[in-house]
Amino acid sequence: MATLKEIKHRIVGVKNTQQITKAMKMVAAARLRKAQENITNAKPYSTKLAGVLKHLIQSVGVDNNPLFKTREEINNVAIVVITSDRGLCGGFNMNAIRETEKLIDEKYNKQFSNGNVHLYCIGKKGADFFSSKKGFNIVASHKGIFSKLQFDFASSLVNELTSKFSSGEFDEVIIVSNEFHSVVKQVVIKTQLLPIPQMEQDEEETHKHVEYIYEPTQKEIIESLLPRHLKSQMWTLLLDSYAAELGARMTAMDMATENAKEMIKTLQVKYNKERQAAITTEILEIVSGANALKG
Repeated sequence: MATLKEIKHRIVGVKNTQQITKAMKMVAAARLRKAQENITNAKPYSTKLAGVLKHLIQSVGVDNNPLFKTREEINNVAIVVITSDRGLCGGFNMNAIRETEKLIDEKYNKQFSNGNVHLYCIGKKGADFFSSKKGFNIVASHKGIFSKLQFDFASSLVNELTSKFSSGEFDEVIIVSNEFHSVVKQVVIKTQLLPIPQMEQDEEETHKHVEYIYEPTQKEIIESLLPRHLKSQMWTLLLDSYAAELGARMTAMDMATENAKEMIKTLQVKYNKERQAAITTEILEIVSGANALKG
């Protein structure tokens, strides 16, 4: 049975841990507000750019553009896995990792067996996991980018992936990441970066379709906008993943703080019971001693 000193020591330890988790929750909350602002600022540009491309593609088409061309046979696949550099964020990282493994098992098992699934790991946790398992071909591992996330990183990564797709080194490029919905909800999504999925307008957009005069030509504008669209898409996914990480960490630290609070209550009750038992034992010893002296 634990002594009073041991229980008290445990209470102090849990209180110290509670202070740490509470502080981490506050830090994550402050960073999350900034991350949400970045998403809010980035998405209107990305949405408008996609809308302009849809309008142009509907008018001209993209029959000859290699970035839209689906390969008849998928031999080599690049998968970009976005995780975090640090833990203590619940199931955030493992959800993305499991979804990547599931994607490979269900869709790219043949390519994986031939060593033709190429991983780009963004975040230390994903890189550490896949490097510790046999059979995974890690092409690049990017760690520490979320401490100072820059658009230049998204741009250079898209340039590399686009170049390898155009040269035939990759037949498909898929991104696995977490999408931020709320502080308590992050959803793992799979996004096909290349070949670019068909951009079809809905009925309302088609009904409002207006012909514009373009300078230079529409095809030249499409070729100019496509790289920007891909970079904007990658940038938005990185921002979304970072916000989802902070939301997951905030929730995890909040739960840890509450669990610590409950544990302190339980230990305090146990401490009081043990203390009462010790006092009762001492009183009994004193009474017994006094009775013995009288006898």
